Amino acid sequence: MSTGNNHEISTVTLGGGCFWCLEAVFEKMHGVIRVVSGYMGGAQPDPVYEDVCTGTTGHAEVVQVTYDTQQTSLVDILHVFFTIHDATTLNRQGNDVGTQYRSVIFYYDEMQKKTSAEVLTQLQSKMDRPVVTELSPATEFYRAEEMHQHYFELHPQQGYCQYVVAPKVAKFQQHFPQWVEVRG
Repeated sequence: MSTGNNHEISTVTLGGGCFWCLEAVFEKMHGVIRVVSGYMGGAQPDPVYEDVCTGTTGHAEVVQVTYDTQQTSLVDILHVFFTIHDATTLNRQGNDVGTQYRSVIFYYDEMQKKTSAEVLTQLQSKMDRPVVTELSPATEFYRAEEMHQHYFELHPQQGYCQYVVAPKVAKFQQHFPQWVEVRG
């Protein structure tokens, strides 16, 4: 998709635990235009948070990351993604357990599939344990309820945000200071 000013806009959808964590990090990444929390990968149409939390819908909690390819790349986004979550734990990130917390990359075209597969291969070569991240074609994206959008930004003092989300944001800022963008 072109924006008319020689900038190409692309979107990738990622799942790696609670979407609040991923959203909080990618909202701070240079070149990222928009991050939307939602659900993907399940069979039930129009899922809601309470249903997804049961693990019975098949959906993963995901973030849809829209970015300017002139400012950042899918490879950069995936490097951040694999730094802030554990790609070796099946259906689990910390105390968040269930298929809705699986590690997954939903790709939108063959180039994203190829690039993601290459990054996964490189990651596996550096890991002692098997990488369990799924690589799947994107399916219908369902935007999460409004209360889940910009959650960390709106609720930084909430316990989960302080003890789970904030350390992931700090890890991103420590490992990738060159990609941190202050918005406001």
